[in-house]
Amino acid sequence: MPALDPSIITKLEVFRLPPRWLFVRVETEDGLVGWGEGTLEGHTEAVEGAFDALRDQFVGWDADKIQDIWQHGYRSKFYRGGPVLMSALSGLDIALWDIKGKKLGVPVWQLLGGKVRDRVKVYGWIGGDTPEDVVRGAEVRKEQGFTAVKMNGTGSVDWVDSPSVLGDTVDRVKAVRALGLDVGVDFHGRVHKGMAKQLARSLEPFSPLFIEEPLLPTQPDEIADLSRMVSIPIALGERLYTRTDYRPYLERRAIDIAQPDVAHCGGISELHRLASYTETYDVALAPHSPIGPIALAACIQVDLTAPNFVIQEMSWQIHYNQGADLFTYLKDSSVFEIQQGYIRAPNGKYSPLLSLCLSHPSYAGPGLGIEINEELVRETAIRHQGEKPWRNDIFHGPDGAFREW
Repeated sequence: MPALDPSIITKLEVFRLPPRWLFVRVETEDGLVGWGEGTLEGHTEAVEGAFDALRDQFVGWDADKIQDIWQHGYRSKFYRGGPVLMSALSGLDIALWDIKGKKLGVPVWQLLGGKVRDRVKVYGWIGGDTPEDVVRGAEVRKEQGFTAVKMNGTGSVDWVDSPSVLGDTVDRVKAVRALGLDVGVDFHGRVHKGMAKQLARSLEPFSPLFIEEPLLPTQPDEIADLSRMVSIPIALGERLYTRTDYRPYLERRAIDIAQPDVAHCGGISELHRLASYTETYDVALAPHSPIGPIALAACIQVDLTAPNFVIQEMSWQIHYNQGADLFTYLKDSSVFEIQQGYIRAPNGKYSPLLSLCLSHPSYAGPGLGIEINEELVRETAIRHQGEKPWRNDIFHGPDGAFREW
């Protein structure tokens, strides 16, 4: 078989889209275009700066050399790792896999060794601060085809607080379980050790799917202690970036479910490696992805190939993204159609005839399997140029002291 001609990178563009997404477009001299996502909420400008450095470094390189580009992007500077560099590298890496798949005419899952499943189980975010809000959100998700949801565990909590502040969490979990849905509970690192122990124990009778970030991701030993105290699976990983970051949690048997975010961890390349690495420790894979459609599409490609995959985060509601949902920048949203809690594997082939059958996606082409509305992306980025990037809320206690967000 003759060697493939190189696909030289000629352009690397970044688009800041409201309220908090960062899309990456990579183009080669032979006309191939790949899309990636390097969203890092609250640090958008820093990632844009990192992309300037990647552009200077990799324009002129062969886009086929994904692993070589990844290694140089990660290792060629004295400082490496961390959220900013890894998010920028993630966006570039995802786009390169998209290009490779399009060049060869196959979905990315085919390049990763082939799929081990035909569909991907998903859960939807419901948020909510009251039992009524949570029940309303869970009912909507159930109507949309989800069989599992995820909710906030608490609002802001002091280092040690009145146990009464945890009662609403239990009520919300009970309400969602009563609807027949599985529910993950995201502590979001807001709860410190003294309160996390109480909350985890109080939730045990209601069998949550998992508890997420029960403590801040700087406490591997303390999370391991908590893991030995409770039977609920412990999930963590959105604020970890590479295999090196995961190592202490795995070696301490601290987690049951790994949640790397493809837009932060180093893209498809590192997410695929993390799937194998965590499997070694009998840890399940449930990628974190509450952001844009490119990140979700990238996760799905890896999910299909990972034996230890269990469930994929999928967040599309408009209120969470303040004016743009998961489908806004897609030409065809049916690729993410949910059936009985699952999304079908993209087949890597485009056929207009498939649009006549709602049980199949009408666009599931090679690469990532999605088609980005580039005209809308460019128009939106220009229209919002100069606006301040998205900023998260900040919590303070009644005494005025800062609390974890």
